[in-house]
Amino acid sequence: MDDRVTRVSELLHEAGETHHQVFRIVDGADDDWATWYSDWLVKLSELPDVLGATPVNSELTWLLVQLDKDYTKAAPGERWEEWYAERVVRHFGA
Repeated sequence: MDDRVTRVSELLHEAGETHHQVFRIVDGADDDWATWYSDWLVKLSELPDVLGATPVNSELTWLLVQLDKDYTKAAPGERWEEWYAERVVRHFGA
């Protein structure tokens, strides 16, 4: 796996863990999770440095929602973070 993909996967995992802590009172339930993730990833993580560009929040939110739908439909045998990371790097990476 590409170093950027590995790092983005780690950041997605960290975002998931952080989101669950923030929303612990409702056991992580958040219908607008993708907006929270994209905001955290763009503003509070190293994602822009890893990608070499700062994604627009709305584009990243859209991508995360689409990836969730695609992942659910495909049901691949890999962790969601790795599966998403490959596609995030492909979408935003130079």
